[in-house]
Amino acid sequence: MEEKIMESRPDLEKENIRPNYEKEILDIIRSNSSPKVMLAKIEDYHSNDIAGVFELLSPQERKKLYRISSSEMLADIFEYIEEDDAGKYLNEMDIQKAAAVVSEMETDTAANVLHQVEKEKRTLIIDLIYPEIQKEIRLLASFDEDEIGSHMTTNCIIIKEDLTVKQAMSELVRQAEENDNISTLFVVDENDEYCGAIDLKDLIIARNTVPLDELIVTSFPYVYANETIDDCIERLKDYSESYIPVLDNMNKILGIITAQSLIEVVDDEMGEDYAKFAGLIAEEDLKEPLLASMRKRLPWLVILLGLGMLVSSVVGMFDRVVARLTIIMAFQSLILDMAGNVGTQSLAVTIRVLMDENLTFKQKGQLVTKEMRVGLCNGLLLGTLSFIIVGGYIYFFKHRGLLFSYAVSGCIGASLLVAMIISSAVGTLIPLFFKRIKVDPAVASGPLITTVNDLVAVVTYYGMSWILLLNTFNFTN
Repeated sequence: MEEKIMESRPDLEKENIRPNYEKEILDIIRSNSSPKVMLAKIEDYHSNDIAGVFELLSPQERKKLYRISSSEMLADIFEYIEEDDAGKYLNEMDIQKAAAVVSEMETDTAANVLHQVEKEKRTLIIDLIYPEIQKEIRLLASFDEDEIGSHMTTNCIIIKEDLTVKQAMSELVRQAEENDNISTLFVVDENDEYCGAIDLKDLIIARNTVPLDELIVTSFPYVYANETIDDCIERLKDYSESYIPVLDNMNKILGIITAQSLIEVVDDEMGEDYAKFAGLIAEEDLKEPLLASMRKRLPWLVILLGLGMLVSSVVGMFDRVVARLTIIMAFQSLILDMAGNVGTQSLAVTIRVLMDENLTFKQKGQLVTKEMRVGLCNGLLLGTLSFIIVGGYIYFFKHRGLLFSYAVSGCIGASLLVAMIISSAVGTLIPLFFKRIKVDPAVASGPLITTVNDLVAVVTYYGMSWILLLNTFNFTN
């Protein structure tokens, strides 16, 4: 459906005000117009705009919309609704209408939405939809959620390689009645094994005398249905194709993954990784119950509590240093914060590099060396700045002797240099270790790296203060 075309209004153009489609759609649904008139008005709006008002409607108003709308129209609308909410709305429909809507959906969307429907109603809906769609939905349901096959659709054009150009066009027209993803045609041999792909434009402009195999791109990318998303996501992102074929282990085409599905998969993966970076075991949303959010956050918090106690106990080991040089306590946060920041930066770089599954041992070594060199250079620069600025601060504002002031600032600068070098190494080595033991490197989250680097910074700072300030210069307050 095309978006409603509004009459040109000078006042809207002047003020650049966007039409309030939400209010207009709500007014139409809540009006007393006949079903035919109401449907004619609503059809002028884009499905995304209609989907946006669903949560603003009461159950009775939504049921009114279900009755006047065709199953094709509702299927289009459901493509723009979150799957959890779509399942709730599907529960509100009568069985016949729900089955008709599911039959019109893309199979991957239908399978995901049905997971959100009550079990008894789900069974009844599946029994009422067309047998071929039942087969497709059960196929998608046979794959785990982290496998690429669970995100594919069977909406694609498949032709034989032994056809002529004219026969291929006829086959395209025949299949296009039920499949609208026609910009790329996929070719199979006599055993139904995948051969390659043909661009629709190339087929249209080809002369009838041209052999079909001259149009086939045999290097067209593909994935296997049981590959995990993590394993193939980078490979898929490297291509700008609208559709990529999904094969079974016998090299036969099961379906395709569309660019839209790929974007959704990448978004989901990024959301999961972001959650792990934040020390969560899964993503959260605004509607999530309190206990569910607590369960996602507590595991890492308990681990970090233990590490935090270890850091505190290490500080306690240097109580004699703190008692004799209380001024160094004022600069503890400087060392800890910088070490944590450097470690988190190295972690982010390492996680991005580790997305390349073909990374060699030598390249991993180069990554560690490079990050430590960056830590060394940044540490030298920031350590020198700290030496100058902190020394001046203690001398002019704390009114301490010149030697004492710059001895303390020198200790801080040296501690900062050492802590930044070690933190860079830690931020790189921890995700490499997780990857080595087959654990998602994103689990090496920011909070974990920060806490480990706090431990490194505390030992470095107080250890150097004890060695340089107490034992070498014998300073006290």
